[in-house]
Amino acid sequence: QVQLVESGGGLVQAGGSLRLSCAASGRTFSRYAMGWFRQAPGKEREFVAAITRSGGSTYYADSVKGRFTISRDNAKNTVYLQMNSLKPEDTAVYYCAASGSYIPTEWKNPNGMDYWGKGTLVTVSS
Repeated sequence: QVQLVESGGGLVQAGGSLRLSCAASGRTFSRYAMGWFRQAPGKEREFVAAITRSGGSTYYADSVKGRFTISRDNAKNTVYLQMNSLKPEDTAVYYCAASGSYIPTEWKNPNGMDYWGKGTLVTVSS
């Protein structure tokens, strides 16, 4: 079992930045690929970014590529999402998730993730 707790959400103006954190406890953090997803009101949960167990490879949705950066610190059992140049359309609840799969395409699908946090709200005002 892995417990995930997100933090760092809040209200920011368009063009601003936020850094989300996700602290993991329970089973060995480094055994899992990690991902960030988001869900806006009335929309389905969508993939944002993912990172391999070592942190050596990262994957991004086209909508955030070049603006968001995912990273992890296995010594601190934490994964981060640095969000820059935020847009109003980035407004959503952001979820951290962990996957035991070794297949990157599965990390881009909510059904491919094994554990979820409860989410943190990011609101970007225009």
